[in-house]
Amino acid sequence: MRRFGSQLAVDELNLQVPAAGVYGFLGPNGAGKTTAIRMLLGLIRPTEGHARLFGRDPLDVGARALDGVAGFVEGPRFYPYLSGRKNLRLLADLDGGDARTRIEEVLEVVELRDRAKDRVDKVGGYSHGMRQRLGIAASLLREPQLLLLDEPATGLDPAGMRDMRELVKRLAADGITILLSSHILAEVEELCNRVAIIRRGGIIYEGRLDELLASASGGYRLRTPDLEHARVVLLSHGGIDGVSIDGAELRFQADEAALAGATIALGRAGIGITALTPQTTSLEELFLTMTGGESADAEAVA
Repeated sequence: MRRFGSQLAVDELNLQVPAAGVYGFLGPNGAGKTTAIRMLLGLIRPTEGHARLFGRDPLDVGARALDGVAGFVEGPRFYPYLSGRKNLRLLADLDGGDARTRIEEVLEVVELRDRAKDRVDKVGGYSHGMRQRLGIAASLLREPQLLLLDEPATGLDPAGMRDMRELVKRLAADGITILLSSHILAEVEELCNRVAIIRRGGIIYEGRLDELLASASGGYRLRTPDLEHARVVLLSHGGIDGVSIDGAELRFQADEAALAGATIALGRAGIGITALTPQTTSLEELFLTMTGGESADAEAVA
């Protein structure tokens, strides 16, 4: 739990991120996503409760709790008058160990190796997308098992968003567990295998994304030149429910066996089918329903 004065930002949030894959962390404007991530990283103290990383509480063991963990909150920050490579050298020196030896490798991973030169291309001249990728490169210096990314695609143009998605996919394929906080729901739907949705600081759903989408989907949409005749045939066919005309199509519920029989019956009645598609619900539609239509824009609570 975390309060800011009288405002409850995070309320009994119980979140367990399984190893492997991309875990989506979603919530409307001001739901508490960034606050929760800051508590995980030990940047702010919970009012009540504990935040643990691999069983370690940052408030108990300090920086040692972040072993195997990296990421950034609300955008990475760098010295704008230095090149990308020099910024990474400074960070590597802070981390110690052999982090310096991985600089060229991580620049290659995020496709910045040719732009991170020492005397030109200072970070102050980088595009927003390049700075985001440099932030991920800085995180990879630590060889993380868990990578926390807070809105990494915010402010990117379509090409930059595509590149960011591909980068996240590659990192997950390499075995890094990624906690992705995002308000771009199409991005989450493409990348994540599991999600947590929070509203007003508490979880309203946690589980597999495909199961969430499947739970809200069902039924079929049928297009035909003869809607009324098709409606009569479907109403008389066993196993078909909820038949209704919606604009230029019919909607109905059926299991696979009933659906197969209904298409045969429609054909025997001389009714041509121009389209038959399952009814699906997008993550955006579900999100708006579950959160009461609240915006999924970037976090308002600091």
